[in-house]
Order: sequence, then structure tokens, then C-alpha cells
Amino acid sequence: MKKTIKFSKLFGVMVVVSCALIISGIVGLFTKGINFGIDFQAGFIEKVRFAPSAFILTYNGEKNIQVAQNSQGIDITVISVDAENKVVSFKYSEYPTVGQFIEAVQQQIDGVQAKVLAKADTALQSVFITSETSRLTTEPFRAHYIPDQIQPIDADEVRHALASIASVSVQQVGESRDRVFQIRLPDNGTYTNANAELRALINTALVAAYEADNFAVLSTDFVGSRFSGSLARQAVLLVIGALFLIFIYALVRFRWTFALGAVLALVHDVLIMITFIVWTQMEFNSTTIAAILTIVGYSINDTVVVFDRIRENIRLNPKLALVDVLDLAQTEVLSRTIITTVTTMLAAISLYIFTSGSMKDFALALLVGMISGVYSTIYIAGACITFFSGKKRAGELALGGAKKRPVAEVTI
Repeated sequence: MKKTIKFSKLFGVMVVVSCALIISGIVGLFTKGINFGIDFQAGFIEKVRFAPSAFILTYNGEKNIQVAQNSQGIDITVISVDAENKVVSFKYSEYPTVGQFIEAVQQQIDGVQAKVLAKADTALQSVFITSETSRLTTEPFRAHYIPDQIQPIDADEVRHALASIASVSVQQVGESRDRVFQIRLPDNGTYTNANAELRALINTALVAAYEADNFAVLSTDFVGSRFSGSLARQAVLLVIGALFLIFIYALVRFRWTFALGAVLALVHDVLIMITFIVWTQMEFNSTTIAAILTIVGYSINDTVVVFDRIRENIRLNPKLALVDVLDLAQTEVLSRTIITTVTTMLAAISLYIFTSGSMKDFALALLVGMISGVYSTIYIAGACITFFSGKKRAGELALGGAKKRPVAEVTI
């Protein structure tokens, strides 16, 4: 017979440890704050890649000329009021080099001026365009490329270039030649046109440090204060709503002490994750909320499995003390818990190693949450049930679900 592990002996110690961790999170919340992402903080965010320009295009005319890039090549659309729109496609297979592409553009698109800045034999497929604008005007439209011999720029260099801007933050995504920098600048409410003014602040500093030809703006985003505040409230309500529904579910399926224990264990998991986010300064965004809700679902599933085994053991061993039944049930499902948790963690570890940006943070949050979920199911939920049930024996608890059937008398 498998030896029963006395988890209950550490209930008090583990509750104290959890309280200490959560208190440290509260302290960190006031001293360090939460690193809110653009989803929850009004401000401007820009993704930049440092690379020299391969060529520039300009146009001075009445027509609307748009440039777009896809996996097959570069398309130039000519929009005219008095004529049909014309799309000219420059396939990589037909125009493999920058020099050939520029020559073809000047021949086929009237009024477009082009200038090659890279070597003419640079592969056209290695070129990427910015998202700042797709329309050709008198202002240079730049396409960039990554040369073979390029000195990578790190996040500290970018922070130094933007040091004159207060409250700016820089995050590096990717490695070596593929690295992208996410630059975020909060809106403090003093700007008339925050989107344009914050964009100008960042780009002016970058131009001064690196010149316009040497960086590409891949994407920009702006979130207003009203939207960010609304999203934060919705996120809090979403988590509270999930906890309430889980409490109702556990209340119907089990006893109120079990339902309360399950919810307190989930609240514990959420607070531990927030503590981790506060002290590591991981960006708190919509992906983080998704990770928290995922862990809430994962943890309650683990807790329900343990509670089902507790209910079964209460039916089979009504004379045992409740804490002994808890220890027995948790020992019996321990191997199942370890196997399922480790298997899921392997997937999360793979995500953490082979992804970057928000997905990497999502995977890290899952890893922390899964460890906390197993811990809280054993110690927090168990301690709560023991505390509210007192020193009752197992048979004194009336749990929902299967009831003990009377044993029929047999006369021999």
C-alpha cells in the first residue's frame, strides 16, 4: 500500500509563505508599480528596425500612387480620378535585384523618381518597406535591407539615443540581424494631438542619432486614455466574473467549504502571478490576462480532480479525520498531477525558448502559474477546507454527488 504523504503538516507553514509572497507583491506594487503595456496605458508605441535604405522613391504629381510588398514581390498601384486604377507588379522572379527593379519602375511608372542607395545587385527579396506610409509623395519613400556586414545595435544604444525623452521605454525583440525594438512613450495628458506629437518626439530623436536612411518604422499604435481605462476595468471584471462562476460551480458540485477553498486557491494563483509580474517588470498586457485566465482554468481542473478523490475517500472512509482524508486523496492523485503538469510545462518551455515578445512572456507566465496552481491545490485549498471544517470526521461532511449507499444485510 502506498504510503500517505502528510501534506497537512505543512498547511500552516505554506499559508505563511504564500502570505509573505503576496505581501511582497503588494509592496512591489507601490514601490515599483506594474509595467502596463500599451493595452492598459494611454500612449504611443512604435516598432523600429535599424537597417540602411536600399532605395528611395518620390513622386510629384496629381495621381495617387501606393506601394505594397508581399511574398511574391512589390506592387505599385496608380490611382487616377479620370482613368482606371492600374496595378504594376514587380515579381522577385522577374526583377531579382534592386537595380533591375528601380530601372523598371522608372520605365513603367510615369513621374516616379527613384534612387538606388544600396549596391545595384542587392537582392530585391531582402528589401522590406516601412508601414509609416504607402503613398508616394515628394517626401522620400524608403525601402530598407539588412547588409551582410552590419553592426547590430542593442537596446542600451537605443535608450541612449532617446535619453532626452522622459519616460520612454525600449524593449528588444529578436536576436542579431532580426532584432526589432519596441519603443513606448506614455501620454501624460499634456499633448494637444498626442498621437502625432509623441510620434514626432521619437522619430526626431532617432533621426538625430541615426539619420533617416538607417532605420525603418515597422508599425505604430496609439491607445487613448479612455480606451485604456475601459480595457483595464473590463480585464478586472473578467477575472472576477470567472472566479464567481467557478465558485458557483464548485458550490453546486461540492460543499461550500470546498467551493471557498477552490476560489481562494485561484485568488492565490492570480496574486502570485501578479507578484511575479511586479518584481520582474514583465509587461502587463492583454496576453498576460489570457495567461491568468488560462491558469485559472488549469488550476480549477486540478483542484476538482483532487476534490473528486476527496469525496470518494469520504464515502469509503467516513471514520477517518478530514485531514487524513485530504492527505490520502492528494497522495493518490499526486502522480497524475505531476505527469500532467510536467507535460504541459514542456510545451510552455518550448514556447519560451523558441518564441519572442508577448508569446515569450505568455509562456513564462504559464510556467509560474502552473507551479503556483499545483502548490495552491495541495496547500491553500486543503488548508482552507481544514480551517472552515474544523476537526470533523470525514463522515460528518455532506458533499454533493455520489452518496454512500447502505450495505444490504446478508443472512447466512
